[in-house]
Amino acid sequence: MKVLNDLLWDGELKIYQDTEKFKFSIDSILLANFVTINKSVKRILDIGTGNAPIPLMLSKRTTAKIDAIEIQEESYNLAKESISYNKLSNQINVILGDIKEKYIEMENNFYDTIVSNPPYYKYDMKKSSTKSILLARCEQELSLIDIFKISKKLLKDGGNIAIVIDTKRLTEVLILMKENSIEPKKIQFVYPKENKKSKFFLIEGTKNGNSGIKVLNPVFIQDNNDNYTAYVKKVLTEFGK
Repeated sequence: MKVLNDLLWDGELKIYQDTEKFKFSIDSILLANFVTINKSVKRILDIGTGNAPIPLMLSKRTTAKIDAIEIQEESYNLAKESISYNKLSNQINVILGDIKEKYIEMENNFYDTIVSNPPYYKYDMKKSSTKSILLARCEQELSLIDIFKISKKLLKDGGNIAIVIDTKRLTEVLILMKENSIEPKKIQFVYPKENKKSKFFLIEGTKNGNSGIKVLNPVFIQDNNDNYTAYVKKVLTEFGK
């Protein structure tokens, strides 16, 4: 069933979602908050945009043009509806298709920033209930190797790519970044609560950047009473401010 939800707690933007398909979650919000966006950023690409939560949130941080590509037609249609509803069609362009095919014909060194919340797992370890959830969770159509190879071609020198991914894949991510001329520059580990293991992390790298990585303060999603922490509440209520 299609529903219209608040994107964040400030109520400024809305997003269409399908209750029977994969819905965006806190990792996308943290990624949109984490990625470096400055005045020099003019063109952004979101790989695997889903129903476009990240481009919608980034519109609160920048006036840069945002291309967002999605392989699943149902999610693409939801993204288009959300962008139209929020009157952001002049800023956000959603593309239906497989980035592995389309990037070959796309201009080299074109984007200042690439973002992606890719499938976390190589295999369907959680036995997804639908094909759309399967594609969002595991590397059926898009792998980390694909993302960094594509980013090497499409990013300008000095441009950044930021992703969020399962913490178990840290070593793999660092190796793939280096293999594709992307220098890791900042990283932030995210934990469900204090005294729990990190579930996922945020990382940003610069194409042909200088060596040196900054480890940011960790993010704890919930406190011991199962409420969002003050940090997460601030992101949800003051995003882009």
